[in-house]
Amino acid sequence: MSAAEVQHPSGEEQPGSLRELLRVAVPLVISTGSLSLMHVVDRVMLTWYSTDALAASTPGGMLHWTLFSFPFGVAMYVNTFVAQYEGAQRPDRVAAAVWQGLWMGLVAGGLLAVTAPWTRQLTGLFGHTESITRLESDYFTVLAIGSPAGLISGVLSSFFSGRGRTKVIAAINIVITLVNAGCNAVLIFGAGPVPSLGIQGAAWGTVIAQIVGCGLFIAWIRVDPESRSYPLGEQWRFDRALSARLFKYGLPNGLQYVTDVGAFLLLLVFIGRIGSQELAATNLAFNLNSLAFIPLFGMGTAVSILVGQRVGEGRPQLAIRTTWLAFGMAALYTGVWAVLYVVAPDLMLAPFARHSDPAEFAELRDIVVTLLYFVTAYMWFDAMAVVFGSAIRGAGDTHFSLLFNTAVLWLLMVLPVFVIYHKGGGLYACWVALCVQLLFLGTGFLLRFMGGKWLTMKVIEHTLVGVQVPSMMEEPGALVATSSIETESVLEAAEGGATPGGGS
Repeated sequence: MSAAEVQHPSGEEQPGSLRELLRVAVPLVISTGSLSLMHVVDRVMLTWYSTDALAASTPGGMLHWTLFSFPFGVAMYVNTFVAQYEGAQRPDRVAAAVWQGLWMGLVAGGLLAVTAPWTRQLTGLFGHTESITRLESDYFTVLAIGSPAGLISGVLSSFFSGRGRTKVIAAINIVITLVNAGCNAVLIFGAGPVPSLGIQGAAWGTVIAQIVGCGLFIAWIRVDPESRSYPLGEQWRFDRALSARLFKYGLPNGLQYVTDVGAFLLLLVFIGRIGSQELAATNLAFNLNSLAFIPLFGMGTAVSILVGQRVGEGRPQLAIRTTWLAFGMAALYTGVWAVLYVVAPDLMLAPFARHSDPAEFAELRDIVVTLLYFVTAYMWFDAMAVVFGSAIRGAGDTHFSLLFNTAVLWLLMVLPVFVIYHKGGGLYACWVALCVQLLFLGTGFLLRFMGGKWLTMKVIEHTLVGVQVPSMMEEPGALVATSSIETESVLEAAEGGATPGGGS
C-alpha cells in the first residue's frame, strides 16, 4: 500500500489531501490577496490624485522590483529549505537556513538603498515625458530606501510558511495592508500638519507598512512557544556551506524574478512610448488583474511548501496529488474572476472612477474594458504557470524554470513588442504578444511537471531522517524506510563527511 493510501483516523489530516492543501493555501491566498488589495488601494488613491501619478506608479515600481527581485528571489528560496528541513525533522537546520537568508537580505537591501541617488538617470532611460519621469523617479527613490525592510520581512515570513504556519502570515499581512491604506490616505493627500506628498506618499506608505511587518514577525517569534523551540538564537552565525547551497538553488529563482519583472518593465516602457493614455490604461488593467493573479501566488507558495515537505520526507510522489488539486482550485478561482471582468467591468472600475476627472476617466474606461478581454483570455494559462512552476521549483528544478521562463518571455513577448513599437503598431498588438507568451509558458510548465524529472530532486543534504533515496539527483528509485539504528548511522556518516556503507 502506498503512503497516499494509508488510512487515517477520522478528523486526522492525510498527507496529499485537499484538507492539507486548504490548511496551508487558504491563509496564503488571504495573505497575498491582502497584498494585492494593498497595491490596488495605492493605485485607486493615485488615480484620485492625478492621472500622471497613476501612469508613473507602475513603471517606477517595476524598476524597483527589477533591481529588488534578484535578492528577493534568492532570499525567498529560504522557504524551500525550511520546508525540506522541516520534512526531514531538522529544526537546527531550519534556524540556520533562516539566518543565511537574513544576512543575505541585510547586505542586498543595503546595496539597493544606495541606488537612490541615481534614480533620475535610471527612470530617464524609459523615454517617457518629463512630468512622468520625475514622478517615476520620486516613487522609485523611496522604495529603494525601504528595500532592507522588504527583504527581511520576506525571509521572516519564510520561517513560518515553510513550516506550514500560514495563518501567522495571513494575520500579519492583513495588518500590513491596513497600515499601508491608513498611511496612504494621510501621506498622499495630506492631513493636519502632514503635507500632501502625492506619489512619494504612496511609496512611504508601502515602506512604513513593511517595517511594521518586520516588527510583527519578530514579536511573534519571541512570544510563540512553537517558534521559540527552534534554535534561532544559536544558529545566527554565517554558514558558508549552507549559504552556498542556498545561493546555488536560489540563484536561478532570483534570476527568474529579474527576467520576469524586467520583461514586463520593458513591456510598460514600450507601451508608455505609444502614449500616456495607453500606459495609464495598461496600469489599470494590470491592477484589476492583480486581484485575481497575486492570490494565485499564495496557492503557488502552498504547492511549493508541500512539495518541499514531501521531498524532505522522502515521499515526493504525494506531491503529485497536491499539485493537481491546487490547479483545480486555481482554475475555478480564475474562472470566477474572468466572468467578473467580462460581465461587470464597470463595477470593477467604480472605485477608480469615484473621485477622478469624469472626462479623463471616460477615455481610459473604454480602453481598459477591452484590455480586460485579453486578461480573461490568458488567465487560465497564467494559473498553469504559477501552480506547475511552483511544484517543480519546490523540489529544486530551478534551472529549467529559469531557462524556459526567460526564453518564452523574451522571445515571445519582449522581442515582438519591440518590433511592434518600431513598426508603429498599437496597444492591442502588444497585448496579443502578452497572451501568446502566457499560453506557451503555462503549457510548458505543465509538460515539465508531467515529465516527472522534478520527482528526482531535492535541495538539502542527500541523507535524511527516515529514508534512503538512491541516486536522488539522477534517477528515481524506491524510497526505503530505514530503522532508527540505520538512520542514526546515516546521519553520523553524513555529518562526518563519509558515505554510508562505504569509505570516506
